[in-house]
Amino acid sequence: MVDIIAIGAHPDDVEITMGGTVARLVRQGLKVGLLDLTDGEPTPAGSPEIRADEMRRAAEVLGVEWRITLDLPNRYLMDTVEAREKVAAVLREHRPRIMVCHHWDDYHPDHVQAHALCIAARFYGKLTKTDMPGEPYLVPHILFWQPQHLSYAFKPSFIIGLDEQDFAKKVEALRCYASQFAAKDWLNDRMAAFNRYYGGLIGRPYGEPFVSKREIGLDSFNALL
Repeated sequence: MVDIIAIGAHPDDVEITMGGTVARLVRQGLKVGLLDLTDGEPTPAGSPEIRADEMRRAAEVLGVEWRITLDLPNRYLMDTVEAREKVAAVLREHRPRIMVCHHWDDYHPDHVQAHALCIAARFYGKLTKTDMPGEPYLVPHILFWQPQHLSYAFKPSFIIGLDEQDFAKKVEALRCYASQFAAKDWLNDRMAAFNRYYGGLIGRPYGEPFVSKREIGLDSFNALL
């Protein structure tokens, strides 16, 4: 069992969007699992072997409980019954309290399909009279990170505040993906600016924004402190 499962269409999606949050949650003693729907290949400078090593090292940096990579096809990811059952089987086995995945609005077709797939797989997780392994389970909460390929006036439901240590872990994890980011300077520039902007909105050094489709209730004002 884990407290949180983060589900990305490709290796590095979770690290880009919520790597600092994952590092912070682990530091707070929560159990986090990562699920990649595809291995992310082919890419210009990668290979299945290279990407497998990169994602393993990134997971070690973040300190997660486990990382699972499904065999769904990169570039051709679709919300199919077969794919839903594969994701639902992971949810039924590890029974997270919160799942986090792609936003519904994105220019990347895989990301859009991943969003629909995760919504459906959450529902499939509770089905009875099925050949899927594991006992029925419905993840109580589902959240979404900011779109990666669509820039607009994004309004988050909440922002997770990060400190220097959290952000440093995020960058360290992303640097594991040398086949994808070696020639790009946005790890230091664009990523820092992005996370500083959201951190500044809440008075923290850095921040990562999230959306909930339903209202978020608090038991007391202490949760805001």
